[in-house]
Amino acid sequence: MKELFDHISRKTSKIVTSQYSTSFSLGINMFSKRFRDPIRAIYGFVRLGDEIVDTFHEFGKEKLLDSYRKQTYEAIEEGISLNPLLNNFQHTVNSYGIEKELIDLFFQSMEMDLNKKEYDRVEYERYILGSAEVVGLMCLRVVVEGDGQRYEQLKPYAMSMGSALQKINFLRDLRVDYNMGRVYFPGVNMESFTEEDKKAIEDDIEKDLKHGYEGIMLLPSSSRRAVYLPYRYFAALLKKIRNSPVEVIMNGRVRIPNAHKYWILITSFVSMR
Repeated sequence: MKELFDHISRKTSKIVTSQYSTSFSLGINMFSKRFRDPIRAIYGFVRLGDEIVDTFHEFGKEKLLDSYRKQTYEAIEEGISLNPLLNNFQHTVNSYGIEKELIDLFFQSMEMDLNKKEYDRVEYERYILGSAEVVGLMCLRVVVEGDGQRYEQLKPYAMSMGSALQKINFLRDLRVDYNMGRVYFPGVNMESFTEEDKKAIEDDIEKDLKHGYEGIMLLPSSSRRAVYLPYRYFAALLKKIRNSPVEVIMNGRVRIPNAHKYWILITSFVSMR
């Protein structure tokens, strides 16, 4: 029975989410119950794409990504996939009217990660659009439940939020990405990365984060708390990065301790009741 396979598919997306991101998994649990499986479906889909380009170095990544793209579109067209993650994703895409354009942009950014090593301003913005902003828009399609007017109203805020989170990840993972030959921030010389460079990036992220927060306050109560949690977490991460000298950023990975994460969870829940 397909109902059983669909159940297994939802479970698979949940396992992937919880194993790859504790903070994101906690955030999803703050959504109204009807949104949790669709949001996990989106996360599972993009997580596997990221893994192909970032992790599977001993395999033919170009071939894997091309196969994943083809399987994704076939799943959406046919309404089923033997890949449980894609089976769950296609159900979400078809149920909530997620545009093919958003999926196209995501795969374009994943392709850039296969070959692109340094980014100019246009390429940087295009990469963030496909790797992060479209993910926010996919999730927004879910939480507005078909309300096209609300979607258009909240679209710029969702894009800013996705952009901020991606840029914070870039800054946190500066050394890891550089070791992989990637320099995302345009015009930055990693051999002479300065406090001024760091501050300029942080100020740019702050603008996106503040704009994203404005959108959170406009979300329906069924999803506001769940989006507020990652906002709080990444705002805390940005603050810690701001307070860390360049040497720390270049030689390690700034983290939020688990105790602080749970404090953010509790206070986010209380403040958004």
